[in-house]
Amino acid sequence: MKKYGVFDVLGPIMIGPSSSHTAGAARLGKIAGTMAGCRIVKVDFLLHGSFGKTYRGHGTDRALVAGILGMEPSDERLRDALQIAKDQGIEINFIEKDLGEVHPNTVKFIITCANNRVISVVGSSIGGGNIQINEVDGDKVEFTGAYPTLIISHKDVPGQVSKVTAYLYENNINIAFMKVFRNHRGQIANMVFETDNKIPSEVLENIKRIPDIERLTYISPVKEGEA
Repeated sequence: MKKYGVFDVLGPIMIGPSSSHTAGAARLGKIAGTMAGCRIVKVDFLLHGSFGKTYRGHGTDRALVAGILGMEPSDERLRDALQIAKDQGIEINFIEKDLGEVHPNTVKFIITCANNRVISVVGSSIGGGNIQINEVDGDKVEFTGAYPTLIISHKDVPGQVSKVTAYLYENNINIAFMKVFRNHRGQIANMVFETDNKIPSEVLENIKRIPDIERLTYISPVKEGEA
């Protein structure tokens, strides 16, 4: 079980009235933008529960967009994120939506890239600026963004996990948490590794070359000041 420190409980340095609605929202946006990995031209934010009811008054709208733009929760520009996105030609839409049995502070990002590729990310702000990503492109995942995170989509065939972990072991990269998710046997599965140290680019390139790897996404920690 993940342990939280006093600063997780009290909340981070941020712009805005609420760590859940501002810091957490900005971190969710930053991860979603990183996972898109493209020039973003449009984002639909499907806001569930408390997010949907209070996003204007609590500044959640600006925080989510600031994250998409790559800003930290403490960035002074966060207040102007909506205008900055408009100036960059990014279409922004906020939609109240019941996303089912999920945390009340949950958002689904539907991101359109300049090349017309669309990616969806579902995540929750769970308090104190902490977050959890729950779904990517309709596939279940689970990670917090507090660690360097490696997400690999691959064909569900024997040996994939051991091939990836061998590269991590050879490069002295310690795995803090690891989970594997799949919807159907023999189709596409997702591995999620949260590691204690950063993964060098050359290691990521070697992992990409493993047969039956469909897609690899690497995310640096979204909390300021973490390795």
